[in-house]
Amino acid sequence: MDSFELNKIAGAVLATLLLTFGLAAVSEILFKPEAAAKPGFDIVVQEGAGAAAPAKAAAIPIEQLFAAASPEKGASVAKKCAACHNFQEGAGAKVGPDLYGIVGRPVASASGFGYSAAMKAKGGTWTPQALNAFITNPKADLPGTAMAFAGIGKETERADLIAYLNTLSHDPKPLPTAAAPAAVPEPAKAN
Repeated sequence: MDSFELNKIAGAVLATLLLTFGLAAVSEILFKPEAAAKPGFDIVVQEGAGAAAPAKAAAIPIEQLFAAASPEKGASVAKKCAACHNFQEGAGAKVGPDLYGIVGRPVASASGFGYSAAMKAKGGTWTPQALNAFITNPKADLPGTAMAFAGIGKETERADLIAYLNTLSHDPKPLPTAAAPAAVPEPAKAN
């Protein structure tokens, strides 16, 4: 390579750098952002004793929802759990423990899985009500759990999921149902 070729290469590199810096300077002049008059954002809060919080819908007891729960729909809801849990008997743990036979099983008892200290300390049995409370919001129900799932907020989806999990057993347990409201006696009529 002779010096003329080296000069052409050096000129091309310098021209590219000059063009890049020139475009940056021109774009900064053309698109200069306006500075805010006051830094930050205004947060408007309504004050007053008359402002009441919006009423939260009354929660339906899970036992009432079990009467209409669909294990087939629950199998669809369970797809949210399939990334971390197995549902087949003997499939073993993934990121979370195997869920086959979970309904009625003692808490933190699946073999071959390392539970968090909070889960080990929980104790008890995975009843349908305990599962409902846990899968509503795992971190709120059991602070310190390693389960990083946000939970299932929709009550009917939780009932369907628990009905499905209940079918994953050699001996499915009957799901609890809400007791019928007690009959109110009519007042005695005066003669």
